Amino acid sequence: MLAQLLQEQANVLAGIIREATGKVDSIEDSLLANRLALSRRGLGDLRRVLVRLQRLLAPEPAALFRLLNRPPAWVSEPDQRDLRQAAEEFSATVADTATLVERVKLLQEELAARVQEQSNRTLFILTMVTVLALPINLTAALFGMNVGGIPFSQHPHGFLLIIVLLSVLTGTLAYITFGRRPRSCAVATRPAQQR
Repeated sequence: MLAQLLQEQANVLAGIIREATGKVDSIEDSLLANRLALSRRGLGDLRRVLVRLQRLLAPEPAALFRLLNRPPAWVSEPDQRDLRQAAEEFSATVADTATLVERVKLLQEELAARVQEQSNRTLFILTMVTVLALPINLTAALFGMNVGGIPFSQHPHGFLLIIVLLSVLTGTLAYITFGRRPRSCAVATRPAQQR
């Protein structure tokens, strides 16, 4: 009866692991296909359930193996074989749970790395836009002071000269910022632009 109970428990656990493995496989495929609309909460919930199952069920095979090393006199030889086989299957299923927990952990780390990479890329672009807008903002602030001595205020083409000067300065900053980057940065950002 104990062997049958263990066998049933191993079957239920194997079903849970099969279902969880299917979910992990689909999440892994989505991650590899660069579809980042994954729920980190879903991965976390799945990992929590698997860790709880592993923590709850891991001591059982060890206890059974200890019992089978010194079996009571009333346990017959065929019953010992059945119990040993059920304990081995159950132990293998618990080991599969541990392997699946590691897979989920690696997926979580990969997902966190990709989110961090995307955040870094967004922050880099925001910083570059801020740097490129700096001359325009500075000039607008200076001309907005309404004090005497504003350059080109009496010149008939003063506004056009300021626009040309700002365009050249912004273009120079853009060239320094984007044109002189190392090749490794340019190659690293190319796949992200294709996405």
